[in-house]
Amino acid sequence: MEQNMQLRFQNRSAASGQAAEDAAGQQQEAARSLRALLVLDYLARAQHPPTLAQLAQRLDMPKTTLMRLLGAMQRAGFVAATPTENGFVPGPQATALALATLRASAFTRACRAVLTKLVGALGETCNLTAPDGDQVVYMERVETTEPLRLFFAVGGHVPMHCTASGKLFLASMNRLERSRVLARLPLTRNTPRTLTDPSTLEAELERLAARGIGIDNEEFVRGMSAVAVPVRDAENRVVAAVACHAPTARVMLDDLLRAVPVLQGAAQSLHDVLAAHRPGG
Repeated sequence: MEQNMQLRFQNRSAASGQAAEDAAGQQQEAARSLRALLVLDYLARAQHPPTLAQLAQRLDMPKTTLMRLLGAMQRAGFVAATPTENGFVPGPQATALALATLRASAFTRACRAVLTKLVGALGETCNLTAPDGDQVVYMERVETTEPLRLFFAVGGHVPMHCTASGKLFLASMNRLERSRVLARLPLTRNTPRTLTDPSTLEAELERLAARGIGIDNEEFVRGMSAVAVPVRDAENRVVAAVACHAPTARVMLDDLLRAVPVLQGAAQSLHDVLAAHRPGG
């Protein structure tokens, strides 16, 4: 009998050990499957494009493993490498996924409601934009009913250096970060008014930073002007912008500037929308 009891005890111990090994294996497999999402989450939140070494340290991953993962994510379009500084940012496929998720959610409906009310007050097209790498992406948009208008699709990208939202995002950066971004931006001349000299653009951004707005005075498209105001998160960081643009044949830039308080009211409403739809909120 004693031998039988000992055998049963050994069998139970072996079974418990195997169960523990299986559980540990499942946890390791789950951790491996989440690596790509962890990388995307970190890149989306990073204020500066992290390098491979910084990612490996922050995410506690071996460099060789992370290098293979980043390579696969780059080929799929979920990660992009910056042209300088050997950093990484979310790629176009990550942006497309985020936009598709937002468009199918209550978040988008709430944003469109704010923009629809704003268009009703101003009579011109209004947008919700956000920084996407070194460009500006249209997150949401409500068009004017006027026949003369400029069309941009949601998910489309425009330059930073010559658009109201882009100049606002640049102006909201600290000087060190801004100088790094400007050093790698192609300052393409889109119209005769586009600021392509770095020092002139830097001076303009300093003035806009003091005013807390972004201005496009026919710098991106000839005959179109725009004004943008910041949308801030709970930590008071500029995470998006509300912008209104209009043809100068109908509305002058000074008219848009007089509408800044109305735009700021919409930005506060969108701040509340962000707070209500934040993860875990």
